[in-house]
Amino acid sequence: MTTTNPPATRTPATYPSGSPERLLGRDHPRWGWWVAWWRADRGSVAAEVTIAAPFLVMLLVFVGVVIHRGVDARLRIEDAAHQAARAASIERTSATATAVARSTATSALSSAGVTCVSLTVDAATGGMRPGGTVSVTVSCTVDFGDALILGVPGEKRLSATAVEPIDTWRSASGTASGGST
Repeated sequence: MTTTNPPATRTPATYPSGSPERLLGRDHPRWGWWVAWWRADRGSVAAEVTIAAPFLVMLLVFVGVVIHRGVDARLRIEDAAHQAARAASIERTSATATAVARSTATSALSSAGVTCVSLTVDAATGGMRPGGTVSVTVSCTVDFGDALILGVPGEKRLSATAVEPIDTWRSASGTASGGST
């Protein structure tokens, strides 16, 4: 008489370490519900993407707006520096050139809609000699306080420098006709 051996049964302790059962966590009692939930949740990726897509689009738009504000402020400050340097190069004295550069930069930034927390305008006139140059540096601290959600710093210091030549043929005396005094 021959007897057959009963089939071998495996216990969780006898699973090889690289078996799929071990990778899925079937031998760990707490992970059983997770594996069952994960397998029963097939086909829900489309629903999850549909729910998450509007939030991702809003985040992308918000990042675009913040980047646009920074680039726009930088362009406006560069334009204000050029306007201030041109206005200063037309003046006859260093004191009036510096004053005109400040007022021109302030009015150019306010008309462009750039609000500076602090504005600094430095004018280097070089004695206002014919054939010389006037250099104007405009520094503005721009407030990005409403963009703190993305980790953008609350304030950013932007600056621009412009150099304009002083007309070689202008008279230093200040007469309109160009004649001697």
